[in-house]
Amino acid sequence: MSPAPDERDRIRAAMDRILADTPQRSNGALTIVALAQEADVPRNALTQRHLDLKNEFYERVRQCGATPDVETRLRATIVKLKTTIANKNADLNRLRADVPALVRVINQLSLENQQLREALARPDPNVIPFPDRRE
Repeated sequence: MSPAPDERDRIRAAMDRILADTPQRSNGALTIVALAQEADVPRNALTQRHLDLKNEFYERVRQCGATPDVETRLRATIVKLKTTIANKNADLNRLRADVPALVRVINQLSLENQQLREALARPDPNVIPFPDRRE
């Protein structure tokens, strides 16, 4: 399918509207998706046919001092993931620190269990059974 003859002009006009914060067809986000909606062209027109216009759009966004929405979302995701990693590392370090104490407790309980079994196995000299009165 060949592009419409005025496609490039529509894309440039859409850029101007989005950057002027006066979108007509899109939500005005600083993304290629919003630009494609605003220009009323398929998204692949910007990602395949008119790469120069896509790059021009992002360059104009940077010149305005704005950060593209995609970059903002990615940066927020990075911050969230770094926080998650830090929390997981703290949990892992705490668990690693707990292991030696748990091993000591298991060893102590095993020793006490063994001592109790040995005590049950030998008769206690202080315990004298009552005689059976039925005899």
